[in-house]
Amino acid sequence: MSLETLSVRGQPAVRLRLPGGDACTVALHGAHLLSWQTADGVERIYLSPEALFDGRSAIRGGVPVCWPQFNQRGPLPKHGFARNKAWQLEPAEAPGELVFSLRDDAASRALWPHAFRLALRVTLTPGALRIALDVRNTDAEPWSFTAALHTYLQVDEIADVRLGGLQGAQRWDAVRDLRHAETSEALRFDTEFDSVYAAPAAPLKRVQPSGVLAIAQSASCTETVVWNPGAALSAQLADLPDEGWRRMLCVEAAHIDDAVRLAPGAEWQGWQQLTVL
Repeated sequence: MSLETLSVRGQPAVRLRLPGGDACTVALHGAHLLSWQTADGVERIYLSPEALFDGRSAIRGGVPVCWPQFNQRGPLPKHGFARNKAWQLEPAEAPGELVFSLRDDAASRALWPHAFRLALRVTLTPGALRIALDVRNTDAEPWSFTAALHTYLQVDEIADVRLGGLQGAQRWDAVRDLRHAETSEALRFDTEFDSVYAAPAAPLKRVQPSGVLAIAQSASCTETVVWNPGAALSAQLADLPDEGWRRMLCVEAAHIDDAVRLAPGAEWQGWQQLTVL
């Protein structure tokens, strides 16, 4: 396998490639996964062609790390600050793995006065990608957080996509502010869709004419967020093409409804795995 350092739209990044051709690219800004290509050359992750790569802003697309706050559920900037910070590339601990770390500094403590260490582990195997977020409390006091791996999946055409595996799960529909159990055997997307589900035990399946992708997450990620902006919102987002909503679907592994509380020295891990079937 090979590891290459490169620049993506002016930002430093690394690319890991397996002998069979599978590859992934991660920017140091936010430890943000930008690309996952399987051996057949198919790109599996959506990255907006209009995303900002200024080293300060969040990158639209890929896999943003939302931490220590999800969305605007708290006093911090939207989705926290981890996705806007420069991470460090660490020595790999296993073949096919990239490891990135982030520690508190003066800027983070000005926003959130706690000591921490994060590690993001990206593991590439033939036909599969696993992203794991490790959180460690290095403070003398306990603190709480929420988190999500905000994965943008690339799709051929959103009208042809079905997402199965959530039937019966408790759902909060953020667009309509309604709570109910999901009745659909497979979700379809033709307008803005923004919902938080109680995560099911079995992997979800994203189905489209070109193939099936299994989406699994750790039991520590107690919610699954499903989002597509639809045409109207897509047109309002400056860093997303007007037709961008037709090429992406976010399926996120999250722990957001009840915050995780970590004692000093304690650790938490949440992960998501994508597997081509």
